[in-house]
Amino acid sequence: MRKSIWTLAAGLCLTASPAMAQSAEVAAAVSADARSEQAKAQDEARRPATVLEFADIEKGDVVADILAGNGYFSEMIASIVGSDGKVYIVNPTGFHDPQVWAAHQEKRDNYRLLVGDPKSLVLGPDSVDMIFTHMVFHDLFWQSEQFNFPRLDVPWVLANWHAALKDGGTVIIVDHDGPEGDPREVVERLHRLDRDAAVATMEQAGFRLVEENDALINLDDDLEVLVFDEAVRGKTSRYMLKFTK
Repeated sequence: MRKSIWTLAAGLCLTASPAMAQSAEVAAAVSADARSEQAKAQDEARRPATVLEFADIEKGDVVADILAGNGYFSEMIASIVGSDGKVYIVNPTGFHDPQVWAAHQEKRDNYRLLVGDPKSLVLGPDSVDMIFTHMVFHDLFWQSEQFNFPRLDVPWVLANWHAALKDGGTVIIVDHDGPEGDPREVVERLHRLDRDAAVATMEQAGFRLVEENDALINLDDDLEVLVFDEAVRGKTSRYMLKFTK
């Protein structure tokens, strides 16, 4: 039986959130002409407006986009934070395309690239207002010789996130829900992570869950199917979680 996504934690009742009104800032970021047609083609599956409204990014914020890839969300975040804000692009070398990011930087000057070996990608103390992760939190438990992605010390990574987050800052996790089980085994097999395992991992690192939203939950998703399978790709059930220190 599929377990409920809702829990009672630290005295806070977490229930399904009502539909979120789309702000002008988010609408402008999503509809911007500067976004490529390739990026916009992913909007139906990724529902960026829903994710960005939940994240509640503000003008002037400093946001670390973890495993940002080619910047699908990064460029929309950069639009929202504006010239007074910054977006740190935290990318392992093997997943970073310099040409793509040179093109991004020609459009905006508020990107800061942090690229290197995954074990060396460290954020400075009290340096960010938000740590943003979209369908990559599970990769903290992944490893791959093929893609030169080493086994990470998850508590060490999250200790850095905790130190880097300013007081009052938030961590956003949007990820593919998965079955219960050992996180490393489940991630290796399915590239999914059980919502409760994600919460427990963050709480063990000193973070507190303050909000979640069910807008991306798909009760028809088979959690035992690899996320890259065409039967579920772009249609996986995803949780949205917000944490603070």
